[in-house]
Amino acid sequence: MDRKEKQSLWNAVHGGEPIDEHTAVSVLGASHGELAEILHAAHTMTVRRFGREVSLCSIANVRSGNCSEDCTFCAQSSHFKGTPAPTYPLMEKEEIQKCAAKADQAPLEFFSYVTSGRALKGKTLEHLCEAVEDMPEHGFNHCASLGCMDFESLKRLRESGVVRYHHNLESSESYFPNVCTTHSYDERVRTVRDAKKAGLEVCCGGLLGLGESHAQRVELALALSELEVDSIPLNFLIPIPGTPLENVEPLQPLEILLTIAMFRLVNPHAEVRMAAGRAALRSLQSFIFHAGCNGLMVGDFLTVAGQGIEHDLTMLSDLGLTVRNKKN
Repeated sequence: MDRKEKQSLWNAVHGGEPIDEHTAVSVLGASHGELAEILHAAHTMTVRRFGREVSLCSIANVRSGNCSEDCTFCAQSSHFKGTPAPTYPLMEKEEIQKCAAKADQAPLEFFSYVTSGRALKGKTLEHLCEAVEDMPEHGFNHCASLGCMDFESLKRLRESGVVRYHHNLESSESYFPNVCTTHSYDERVRTVRDAKKAGLEVCCGGLLGLGESHAQRVELALALSELEVDSIPLNFLIPIPGTPLENVEPLQPLEILLTIAMFRLVNPHAEVRMAAGRAALRSLQSFIFHAGCNGLMVGDFLTVAGQGIEHDLTMLSDLGLTVRNKKN
């Protein structure tokens, strides 16, 4: 980064405003010697907006596999054979409620019910809504990730007690055709907007390391800023055998940290949440909080095991960070 780009970076940080597109691309191309300054800028912006609290979330895969969509990274797609993902129908209400009761043992702010497939609707949606409605009060907020749902379905979800809807854009609009052909980028954007209109908070991010350029990563960050999402989960590709991306080389740790910092600096008012792919950081996992994260997904991911929550709680304690409680 040259002097002008660094000045633009710090002007944005001190003003609490997002960095511009040119500066964002420069952040991703920064040298290793510039990493400390960029992390300092991202961390400063995070602490000013969110303090030293971290939001924890976890998920339950309540319907797995046999997905009609052809997302190139996903083990649950029916288009790819020989992937390790389990296949089972929507869980019974009692099973869903047991998942929630188990999750309630951890200090989560959000717990999300996730289903494979294009969209949950009709009787299956009502089944999930009734499972949520019939639960006792838990220490977390209910979240759901159920595909490209329509406005009426999202409104029913909100009525059931779900507070937040998760629906990633996955990639930038210009790169999306390389990621999925069975539905469009516009459909994903429409779902996000309908979720907000239905009164739901929105958790919306993407998957990095698919082969996109730096400019396309910035394009995604800017799209999320325009949508004014509440939380941005950042996933980093875990190449899964049997998928078209099984041989893609994962991003290196320092590139992951610069990517997190860029998303924070473009989105100063949104949560930035580290989700799948954290293991690629190896010994630098705790640096995500210096790079701009104030949220963390804990436990297992959809088709890949995570690390124990006890390890994560120890890490947060060692960093002097506190866990944010459920919103009132």
